[in-house]
Amino acid sequence: MTRWMKIALAGLGLAGLAYFYYTEIKPVVIFGLRDDYARAIPYQAVPAGLDSLKAESCGTCHREIYEEWKSSIHAQAYDDPFFQAYWAKDKHIWVCLNCHTPLENQQPTLIKEIPRGRVERAVQEVNPRFDPDYQKEAITCAACHVRDGVIHGPYEDSAAPHPTKFDPSFRTAQICYRCHNVVSGPAQFYNVGPCGTYAEYEGKYFMQERGFICQSCHMPEVDRPVADGSPIRRGRRHLWRGGHDPDMIKRAVAVEVTAEPRRPKPGDNVTFTLTLVNAGAGHKIPTGDPDRHFTVEFDVEDASGRVVAHQQDTMGRWILWQPAILELYDNRLLPLASRDYRFRQKFPGGAERLTVKARVRYHILTDGQHEMLTKKYGLTADDPYSFVIYERAFPLTDDLPGLLQAASGSDTQACRADGKAAG
Repeated sequence: MTRWMKIALAGLGLAGLAYFYYTEIKPVVIFGLRDDYARAIPYQAVPAGLDSLKAESCGTCHREIYEEWKSSIHAQAYDDPFFQAYWAKDKHIWVCLNCHTPLENQQPTLIKEIPRGRVERAVQEVNPRFDPDYQKEAITCAACHVRDGVIHGPYEDSAAPHPTKFDPSFRTAQICYRCHNVVSGPAQFYNVGPCGTYAEYEGKYFMQERGFICQSCHMPEVDRPVADGSPIRRGRRHLWRGGHDPDMIKRAVAVEVTAEPRRPKPGDNVTFTLTLVNAGAGHKIPTGDPDRHFTVEFDVEDASGRVVAHQQDTMGRWILWQPAILELYDNRLLPLASRDYRFRQKFPGGAERLTVKARVRYHILTDGQHEMLTKKYGLTADDPYSFVIYERAFPLTDDLPGLLQAASGSDTQACRADGKAAG
């Protein structure tokens, strides 16, 4: 056998292995299939006493809850332009709908079989009870509250014009488990899969000592009538503010900036230290989609506002997507953890004046991902995808110690178990 024939055979062998890997081993989605979200929530009939499963029908009595739901990311989980662009990128694979439109009533096909867990080979048939209008309601009331013709909820003594049942999972974090604990699959080497916030939840301090569950921050408690005309009782707001809400990010993060030496002299090198603390989240920050990250930035500006020096550090997850999904490293902050970011600048003398600006920015996705989604997958939303959550300017003058003292700590606050702000 000649040398070239050996090379050709080796090339064919490698090509065959690559084909086998990408068609038989590596899945087409970036997460694994767990039994309880591999299929939609089974078809739900309208409970007696109601005229529809639509959220608007629930809103005739539960008016405040309905208005809160309408403003939430749950209500927008299907129509959201970012989801639609990402879903187009993933060739509209059906499995994404199991969390974004989780009821079988909302899905155009029925999944009869998933051979060897391969979502692209699923046996599907037309769903005769699919309601395309209902699909647009995304994570709607019935997705959590309706099972087998009965309204499930957190109260043991409900009295309503429809069947009700106490479900203790509403009083725990378990109710969030199905969609917020996406796991890794074959040829995927995550510590925690995408959308894995539930698995990151740190229960020891936040749950055992402070009484936190997911709902403590994302569905804060409120005293009000649960339905029109009903007595006032303690319930929860149906808001689910989270990783898309800059105010929620600010509540989770505390920032402090210090400098050494405290009273610099002309010619000294001043070291600024920005300390970033996960002060208010019971999970890592950032969490959820792997594209989310923080940048900590220092800019030095001259008297005219021109940037003469810049330093940037990033906190997030770095994942290799090809040929296997491999989490290279994860430097996000655990609950109550902190990290210092340092920057050095010479303290000027004479008439020269410089200003150091310290900034923390939160990014829902990277600039590259945003450009790709816009150019290739039809993202049209002009919603901001990065937010400044902290910014302070420190002129390098003799007043520096006072400026640092005035800016010490943070104007952000953590979340208490009752859902209110706490220092």
